[in-house]
Amino acid sequence: MISLDILAFGAHPDDVEIGMAGTLAKYKEKGLKIGICDLTMAELSSNGTVEIRQEEAKRAGEILGLDARIQLDLPDRGLSLTEAHIKEVVTVIRTYKPKVVFAPYWEDRHPDHGNCAKIVEEAAFSSGIRKYNVEDDLEPHKVENIFFYMINGMHQAQFYIDITNHVEKKTNALLAYESQFEVGNNGVVTPLTNGYVDSVISREKVYGKQIGSVYAEGFFAKGPLILNNDLLGGM
Repeated sequence: MISLDILAFGAHPDDVEIGMAGTLAKYKEKGLKIGICDLTMAELSSNGTVEIRQEEAKRAGEILGLDARIQLDLPDRGLSLTEAHIKEVVTVIRTYKPKVVFAPYWEDRHPDHGNCAKIVEEAAFSSGIRKYNVEDDLEPHKVENIFFYMINGMHQAQFYIDITNHVEKKTNALLAYESQFEVGNNGVVTPLTNGYVDSVISREKVYGKQIGSVYAEGFFAKGPLILNNDLLGGM
Protein backbone atom coordinates (compact mmCIF):
# COMPACT_ATOMS: atom_id res chain seq x y z
CA MET A 1 0.00 0.00 0.00
CA ILE A 2 1.28 3.43 -0.94
CA SER A 3 2.39 5.80 1.83
CA LEU A 4 1.12 9.35 1.45
CA ASP A 5 2.75 12.64 2.31
CA ILE A 6 -0.60 14.45 2.56
CA LEU A 7 -4.01 12.93 3.26
CA ALA A 8 -6.99 15.28 3.30
CA PHE A 9 -10.28 14.14 4.83
CA GLY A 10 -13.71 15.47 3.90
CA ALA A 11 -17.22 14.65 5.04
CA HIS A 12 -18.47 14.52 1.44
CA PRO A 13 -16.92 14.17 -2.02
CA ASP A 14 -16.12 17.79 -3.05
CA ASP A 15 -15.35 19.12 0.47
CA VAL A 16 -11.59 18.80 0.07
CA GLU A 17 -11.66 20.25 -3.45
CA ILE A 18 -13.56 23.31 -2.16
CA GLY A 19 -11.14 23.89 0.67
CA MET A 20 -7.71 22.96 -0.61
CA ALA A 21 -7.60 21.59 -4.16
CA GLY A 22 -5.01 24.21 -5.09
CA THR A 23 -2.71 23.15 -2.27
CA LEU A 24 -2.98 19.49 -3.23
CA ALA A 25 -2.19 20.32 -6.86
CA LYS A 26 0.77 22.43 -5.75
CA TYR A 27 2.35 19.72 -3.63
CA LYS A 28 1.64 17.04 -6.19
CA GLU A 29 3.65 19.13 -8.64
CA LYS A 30 6.47 19.15 -6.10
CA GLY A 31 6.54 15.36 -6.20
CA LEU A 32 4.63 14.57 -3.01
CA LYS A 33 2.15 11.71 -2.69
CA ILE A 34 -1.33 13.11 -2.05
CA GLY A 35 -4.69 11.57 -1.26
CA ILE A 36 -8.28 12.33 -0.30
CA CYS A 37 -10.55 10.32 1.98
CA ASP A 38 -14.31 11.03 1.87
CA LEU A 39 -16.12 9.82 4.98
CA THR A 40 -19.60 9.62 3.42
CA MET A 41 -21.02 9.15 -0.06
CA ALA A 42 -23.21 12.25 0.33
CA GLU A 43 -26.28 10.11 -0.18
CA LEU A 44 -28.57 12.83 1.17
CA SER A 45 -27.48 15.51 -1.30
CA SER A 46 -30.37 17.41 -2.87
CA ASN A 47 -29.00 16.94 -6.39
CA GLY A 48 -27.36 14.08 -8.22
CA THR A 49 -27.00 10.48 -7.06
CA VAL A 50 -24.34 8.54 -5.21
CA GLU A 51 -23.25 6.98 -8.49
CA ILE A 52 -22.96 10.34 -10.26
CA ARG A 53 -21.09 11.86 -7.31
CA GLN A 54 -18.60 8.98 -7.31
CA GLU A 55 -17.89 9.50 -11.00
CA GLU A 56 -17.45 13.22 -10.41
CA ALA A 57 -15.06 12.55 -7.52
CA LYS A 58 -13.06 10.24 -9.75
CA ARG A 59 -12.75 12.94 -12.43
CA ALA A 60 -11.78 15.56 -9.86
CA GLY A 61 -9.13 13.21 -8.49
CA GLU A 62 -7.71 12.65 -11.96
CA ILE A 63 -7.50 16.41 -12.51
CA LEU A 64 -5.56 16.81 -9.26
CA GLY A 65 -3.38 13.76 -9.89
CA LEU A 66 -4.33 12.03 -6.65
CA ASP A 67 -2.28 9.02 -5.65
CA ALA A 68 -5.21 7.66 -3.64
CA ARG A 69 -8.89 8.41 -3.20
CA ILE A 70 -10.46 6.50 -0.33
CA GLN A 71 -14.22 6.25 0.06
CA LEU A 72 -15.71 5.28 3.41
CA ASP A 73 -19.39 4.50 3.95
CA LEU A 74 -20.23 6.45 7.09
CA PRO A 75 -23.74 7.95 7.13
CA ASP A 76 -24.36 11.34 5.55
CA ARG A 77 -25.75 13.62 8.29
CA GLY A 78 -24.92 10.85 10.72
CA LEU A 79 -21.27 11.60 11.44
CA SER A 80 -20.67 11.51 15.17
CA LEU A 81 -17.78 11.20 17.57
CA THR A 82 -18.23 7.48 18.20
CA GLU A 83 -15.61 4.79 18.64
CA ALA A 84 -16.81 3.06 15.47
CA HIS A 85 -16.35 6.16 13.32
CA ILE A 86 -13.00 6.98 14.89
CA LYS A 87 -11.71 3.44 14.27
CA GLU A 88 -12.65 3.61 10.58
CA VAL A 89 -10.50 6.70 10.18
CA VAL A 90 -7.68 5.22 12.28
CA THR A 91 -7.63 2.28 9.86
CA VAL A 92 -7.24 4.67 6.92
CA ILE A 93 -4.44 6.60 8.62
CA ARG A 94 -2.54 3.46 9.60
CA THR A 95 -2.97 2.02 6.12
CA TYR A 96 -1.73 5.06 4.17
CA LYS A 97 0.67 6.43 6.83
CA PRO A 98 0.38 10.13 5.90
CA LYS A 99 2.91 12.58 7.22
CA VAL A 100 0.30 15.33 7.33
CA VAL A 101 -3.47 15.16 7.70
CA PHE A 102 -6.01 17.83 6.78
CA ALA A 103 -9.64 18.07 7.94
CA PRO A 104 -12.41 20.67 7.60
CA TYR A 105 -12.27 23.72 9.86
CA TRP A 106 -14.54 23.01 12.81
CA GLU A 107 -16.55 26.26 12.38
CA ASP A 108 -18.83 25.69 9.39
CA ARG A 109 -22.55 26.02 8.67
CA HIS A 110 -22.78 22.31 7.81
CA PRO A 111 -22.63 20.15 10.98
CA ASP A 112 -21.06 17.24 9.08
CA HIS A 113 -17.97 19.33 8.41
CA GLY A 114 -17.41 20.14 12.07
CA ASN A 115 -18.09 16.53 13.07
CA CYS A 116 -15.63 15.33 10.43
CA ALA A 117 -12.98 17.56 12.00
CA LYS A 118 -13.60 16.05 15.44
CA ILE A 119 -13.48 12.48 14.18
CA VAL A 120 -10.27 13.03 12.20
CA GLU A 121 -8.56 14.84 15.06
CA GLU A 122 -9.37 12.02 17.49
CA ALA A 123 -8.33 9.39 14.96
CA ALA A 124 -5.03 11.09 14.19
CA PHE A 125 -4.20 10.96 17.90
CA SER A 126 -5.38 7.40 18.47
CA SER A 127 -3.56 6.14 15.38
CA GLY A 128 -0.25 6.69 17.11
CA ILE A 129 -1.17 4.80 20.27
CA ARG A 130 0.45 1.35 20.18
CA LYS A 131 -2.23 -0.40 22.22
CA TYR A 132 -5.16 1.20 20.39
CA ASN A 133 -6.55 -1.69 18.36
CA VAL A 134 -8.61 -1.77 15.21
CA GLU A 135 -9.94 -4.87 13.46
CA ASP A 136 -7.12 -4.96 10.93
CA ASP A 137 -3.73 -5.77 12.43
CA LEU A 138 -2.08 -2.49 11.42
CA GLU A 139 0.99 -0.91 12.95
CA PRO A 140 0.52 2.36 14.85
CA HIS A 141 1.27 5.50 12.85
CA LYS A 142 1.93 8.93 14.28
CA VAL A 143 0.88 11.84 12.09
CA GLU A 144 3.38 14.69 12.14
CA ASN A 145 0.74 17.42 11.93
CA ILE A 146 -2.95 18.05 11.42
CA PHE A 147 -4.26 21.19 9.76
CA PHE A 148 -7.75 22.44 8.94
CA TYR A 149 -9.12 23.94 5.71
CA MET A 150 -12.23 26.03 5.12
CA ILE A 151 -15.26 24.91 3.13
CA ASN A 152 -18.13 27.40 3.50
CA GLY A 153 -16.50 29.92 5.79
CA MET A 154 -14.31 32.92 5.17
CA HIS A 155 -12.42 33.30 8.40
CA GLN A 156 -9.11 35.00 9.13
CA ALA A 157 -6.80 32.05 8.68
CA GLN A 158 -3.63 31.33 10.67
CA PHE A 159 -1.55 30.67 7.57
CA TYR A 160 -1.97 30.74 3.81
CA ILE A 161 -0.61 28.81 0.84
CA ASP A 162 -0.11 30.57 -2.48
CA ILE A 163 -2.07 28.70 -5.17
CA THR A 164 -1.81 31.29 -7.94
CA ASN A 165 -0.26 28.80 -10.36
CA HIS A 166 -2.77 26.09 -9.44
CA VAL A 167 -6.10 27.91 -9.23
CA GLU A 168 -7.05 26.64 -12.70
CA LYS A 169 -6.71 23.04 -11.53
CA LYS A 170 -8.77 23.88 -8.46
CA THR A 171 -11.48 25.42 -10.62
CA ASN A 172 -11.53 22.44 -12.97
CA ALA A 173 -11.67 20.00 -10.06
CA LEU A 174 -14.69 21.84 -8.67
CA LEU A 175 -16.40 21.98 -12.04
CA ALA A 176 -16.10 18.20 -12.23
CA TYR A 177 -18.94 18.15 -9.67
CA GLU A 178 -21.48 19.29 -12.22
CA SER A 179 -24.40 17.71 -10.36
CA GLN A 180 -23.67 19.84 -7.30
CA PHE A 181 -22.86 23.22 -8.79
CA GLU A 182 -25.36 23.38 -11.65
CA VAL A 183 -29.13 22.84 -11.68
CA GLY A 184 -29.53 19.94 -14.07
CA ASN A 185 -32.62 18.10 -15.22
CA ASN A 186 -34.92 17.44 -12.25
CA GLY A 187 -32.48 19.39 -10.08
CA VAL A 188 -33.35 21.88 -7.36
CA VAL A 189 -31.82 25.22 -6.46
CA THR A 190 -29.46 25.02 -3.47
CA PRO A 191 -26.77 27.30 -2.02
CA LEU A 192 -24.28 25.39 -4.21
CA THR A 193 -26.04 26.10 -7.51
CA ASN A 194 -26.00 29.88 -7.21
CA GLY A 195 -22.48 30.82 -8.30
CA TYR A 196 -20.82 28.80 -5.54
CA VAL A 197 -17.66 27.95 -7.47
CA ASP A 198 -17.18 31.61 -8.39
CA SER A 199 -17.57 32.57 -4.74
CA VAL A 200 -14.94 30.03 -3.66
CA ILE A 201 -12.43 31.33 -6.21
CA SER A 202 -13.25 34.91 -5.18
CA ARG A 203 -12.51 33.98 -1.57
CA GLU A 204 -9.13 32.59 -2.59
CA LYS A 205 -8.45 35.84 -4.44
CA VAL A 206 -9.14 37.82 -1.27
CA TYR A 207 -6.79 35.55 0.64
CA GLY A 208 -4.17 35.98 -2.07
CA LYS A 209 -4.28 39.74 -1.62
CA GLN A 210 -3.53 39.28 2.06
CA ILE A 211 -0.22 37.61 1.33
CA GLY A 212 0.78 39.59 -1.75
CA SER A 213 -0.14 36.94 -4.31
CA VAL A 214 -3.14 36.53 -6.59
CA TYR A 215 -4.78 33.44 -5.09
CA ALA A 216 -4.28 31.59 -1.81
CA GLU A 217 -5.97 29.05 0.44
CA GLY A 218 -6.27 29.59 4.18
CA PHE A 219 -5.63 27.08 6.96
CA PHE A 220 -5.71 26.63 10.73
CA ALA A 221 -3.67 24.70 13.25
CA LYS A 222 -4.35 24.00 16.90
CA GLY A 223 -0.70 23.73 17.85
CA PRO A 224 2.34 26.00 17.33
CA LEU A 225 3.48 26.41 13.74
CA ILE A 226 7.07 25.97 12.61
CA LEU A 227 7.14 26.61 8.89
CA ASN A 228 10.25 26.47 6.72
CA ASN A 229 10.47 27.32 3.03
CA ASP A 230 8.56 24.15 2.23
CA LEU A 231 5.34 23.51 4.07
CA LEU A 232 6.37 19.93 4.77
CA GLY A 233 9.23 21.29 6.81
CA GLY A 234 6.71 22.35 9.42
CA MET A 235 3.92 19.91 8.74
